[in-house]
Amino acid sequence: MRTSIATVSLSGSLTEKLTAAARAGFDGVEIFENDLLASPLTPEEIRARTADLGLSIDLYQPMRDIEAVAEEEFARGLRRARHKFELMRRLGAGTVLVCSSVSPLAVDDDALAAEQLHRLAVLAEDFGVRVAYEALAWGRHVSTYGHAWSIVEAAGHPALGTCLDSFHILARGSDPKGIEDIPGDKIFFLQLADAPLMAMDVLQWSRHYRCFPGQGGFDLSGLLAHVLRAGYRGPLSLEVFNDVFRQAEAGPTAVDARRSLLVLQEATRPLLRETAALAAPPAPVVPTGVAFAELVTPDVVPVAEVLGALGFIRTARHRSKPVDLWRQGEARVLVNTGPAARRDGTALAAIGLESPDPAAAARRAESLLAPVLPRRRALEDAPLDAVAAPDGTELFFCAASGSPVPSGQGDFRGDSRRGTELRGWTDDFEQVERTGPVGHAEPGPGAGSVTRIDHLALTQPWHQFDEAALFHHSVLGLSGQESVDVADPYGLHRSRAVTNADGSVRIALGVGPAPTDDGARAQHIALATDDVTDAARRFRAAGGRLLAIPANYYDDLAARYELGDEELATYRELGILYDRDQKGEFRHCYTETVGRVFFELVQRDGGYQGYGAQNAPVRLAAQRAAGRPGR
Repeated sequence: MRTSIATVSLSGSLTEKLTAAARAGFDGVEIFENDLLASPLTPEEIRARTADLGLSIDLYQPMRDIEAVAEEEFARGLRRARHKFELMRRLGAGTVLVCSSVSPLAVDDDALAAEQLHRLAVLAEDFGVRVAYEALAWGRHVSTYGHAWSIVEAAGHPALGTCLDSFHILARGSDPKGIEDIPGDKIFFLQLADAPLMAMDVLQWSRHYRCFPGQGGFDLSGLLAHVLRAGYRGPLSLEVFNDVFRQAEAGPTAVDARRSLLVLQEATRPLLRETAALAAPPAPVVPTGVAFAELVTPDVVPVAEVLGALGFIRTARHRSKPVDLWRQGEARVLVNTGPAARRDGTALAAIGLESPDPAAAARRAESLLAPVLPRRRALEDAPLDAVAAPDGTELFFCAASGSPVPSGQGDFRGDSRRGTELRGWTDDFEQVERTGPVGHAEPGPGAGSVTRIDHLALTQPWHQFDEAALFHHSVLGLSGQESVDVADPYGLHRSRAVTNADGSVRIALGVGPAPTDDGARAQHIALATDDVTDAARRFRAAGGRLLAIPANYYDDLAARYELGDEELATYRELGILYDRDQKGEFRHCYTETVGRVFFELVQRDGGYQGYGAQNAPVRLAAQRAAGRPGR
């Protein structure tokens, strides 16, 4: 279906918004009146600009407080409308949004509202304009879509229809099934917005907290299915009032917006028999494991010391790039010292995701507007496609060496194949002498050894948290868990994890309390072990430094749980934190930060699936005290 976006959903000047919408692939825009009034361009110039960009102007909005008023007041409204209809003719906009009145002058009289809207439609028809009447959730007398439709139906004019807005419908808890009783040709426009489920004044909720489909708690696919069953075939348009979007760069926001509509259409398809009009991106290919985490660093020594103390061994080196492979169990960490390495210290730059079909995963990502990253590789290097996550982290789709090529799958970008097998990324590495840093002997398997990467924590720029959650869910097919807020010494830290079904891929997305991006956001890699106590002792004995946890934490831990004195003493000594839920137990500790990266050792017992969220405030405060914020 055609897609559109209201200019109020994006930041910047009107021309910046139009350019961002066009580049993101939208077909049209709703022009918000304030954007036009603030523009130095004439309506004719705006019309030409949108046409040059390949955009249509699908709606001009809003017209307010027009109906159910005294005749003298309505006459003033008609005079105002005449000016706006003439402007719309110059602009090339064919539909105007009329919101249900919030004026204290409006009276509760449906017959009067219908009669005056009929007269408004007569005037609009003279200018070739259609009037779409919308019920505001806080309208003075008309606040539901059903009520608005009954007035439109009573008015009985072909140039008058209704506009449906998902926020106004779902925020009031209205049943959207009744939409199917409205003739499709009388639904002149559809506006879509999601929102987190909140108990607050609906006007403030609407003006500040709307978000794109898939980023909130509304059932938008269900609502859209009802609208399409009614026969609506107009554009799917986004009208999102959001304080964050108003300050973020328009280009990435527009891409996030259009991705949300593609995913919404995909989610709606199973609810309908006729789906030809809806977008159908390639099916998601859910990753089955973490192939590697890649660190970039200008100085390999501090990183090597920490990895060596953790029990990792440098086992291989890339044949053509300055990248070393460190391994322990199934956990693999790449250390890149190339010229692109950041000068502000070690950073987590990339994640390799094991995929049953890397080429299909890449096609899915590209269809959902994920930036495909160019990759310099030698002819003998394994094909490896990568896309950029919203925070800039590179995500590689990897196949293990010897994985079969899925039947019927062609090359994504001319990938070289070896017989009927995909070349694995490890084929690009040549074995080196298996030694750790000086003084670190290779540990044998057993208690305290690292088995795999448990999860990766990526701190997002403050304005991209919801975008990142939607990206990882839609592009990678990972399921989002509930968002969690934890106290940071300087505010609230928000976190949301996305995982695959068996937990072999876990990515915790977080955002710190300050609305700044100083480039110093810390990331961390959590490593699974069967015995965190032994792992911590081995790390410390090898010269590693663990994050010190305040004694007050352990006093509280003794009060909350019946832990033995010896166990508590061990936790105090090593800085181990503890959590428990109905399914199991969680023990974890942290290394000190190296550059912008720190490591976590975790032990999961039973069916524990969380991340020790209640311990996060203590960890954050300890990192602040150590002078290395862990946001």
